[in-house]
Order: sequence, then C-alpha cells, then structure tokens
Amino acid sequence: MSKLFQRYRTRFLDVLASIYIYNEHRGYTSLDRVLDAVRVRCPGDLAFIAAIEKHRRDERKHYVMFRRWFELQGRMPLSVDSTCGHIDRFIEKVFGCSIDELDTNGVIASPDAFERLCRVIVLTEQRGMHQVEVLLRNRHVLSDKAMKRIFEVVEKDEPDHWMPYEGWLDRQGRAKALWRERWADYWIHKSLMLIKLPSLFLRRSTPRMAAWPDVTECQTNFAPSP
Repeated sequence: MSKLFQRYRTRFLDVLASIYIYNEHRGYTSLDRVLDAVRVRCPGDLAFIAAIEKHRRDERKHYVMFRRWFELQGRMPLSVDSTCGHIDRFIEKVFGCSIDELDTNGVIASPDAFERLCRVIVLTEQRGMHQVEVLLRNRHVLSDKAMKRIFEVVEKDEPDHWMPYEGWLDRQGRAKALWRERWADYWIHKSLMLIKLPSLFLRRSTPRMAAWPDVTECQTNFAPSP
C-alpha cells in the first residue's frame, strides 16, 4: 500500500467516523425527547415505547463503538457540528428550528407535529440504512476490520430504527412521507456527501474534540468493542 493511499485511507476513515460519532450521539440524546412525547401521546402503546427505547440503546451502542475505535487509534474525533448532522438539518427544514429549540410540549400537543416528527425519523433512518449498505462496499471501510464490524452491527440494527415509526403511522392511517419531506431528505444527503464531507476531508485545520460529548453522562452501559 503506497504512502499516499494510506494517508487518503486514514483521512477518509477519520472524517467518516467523526461524522458518525456526532450523529450517533445526537441521535440517542434527541430520542430522550421523542420518548417523552410518545409516553404522553401514546401511554398505552407499550410496544411502540419499547421499540423507541431499543432505538435509543442502539444509537448509544453505536456511539460507544465509534468512540472505542478512536480510542484504539489514539486520537479524538474531528470536532464537527450540526452542519454535519442529517437529523439536525432535517428538523430545521421541517420545523424551522434546531433540535435543541424544538418544543417538545408543542409536539406532544399537536397531532400534526408528532406525525411530522415520525416521518422525519423514518426518512432519516432509512437514509442511514441505505448509506451503511454503500459503506459496506467501500474498500477503505472493508480494509479496517474494526470499522467494518461497526458498520455490520449498524446494518443489523437499522431496520428496527424506522419500522416502529412507520408502523405507528400506518396504524393511525397517516401519510408515510410527503414529497417535500422526501425532497428535503434527498437534498440534505446530497449536500452532506458532495459538499460537507469533501470540504471536511480537505480542511486540515479542523480541530479535534477536546472532550468526549458524553463526558457528563453515566458510563456504566458501555458496549463491548467490535
């Protein structure tokens, strides 16, 4: 393997894992608010609640696996922000605010808002599933046994991350996705793949995280390393 190819591969995996660790952390912390909304709106739908709880556990597990990958590399992830977050940008497109600004009580009170939130999650998770399928054919990912194993775990978990929300929409007789939501999902994905990821790859001045994003959280449920 040439030195140039090795540097390219190392940078590619570094950028890829940095984006994923941001999104996985953003995912499981945001799902706490989704759970709050579901427990109020659907208190009797125990299967739906349990499915979302599993979704959160999986996202946390994925975050821990990416964190462990970086720990084994002996470096911190690149410090990326919400501009690299698919769900961040999707929420902003659909609700006109950031995830942090999203009014949980308003979502609970509004059937329309809750349905939109479910559709955003379905489309985001389906997009993630398709992207993992692509990555598991990428030679750089396949060349790193630990990274390959991480994405194999993610691939196995992904269907459980959108089916419960789609099932709820079906049971309520609601639309699964509106054309403008599908278009927003498509455009966000393309802008991340064609603009944000390449720019992050090329910008060597991007700093690394000074601390893990879960540093203040309970550390008792770490998953085993891949």
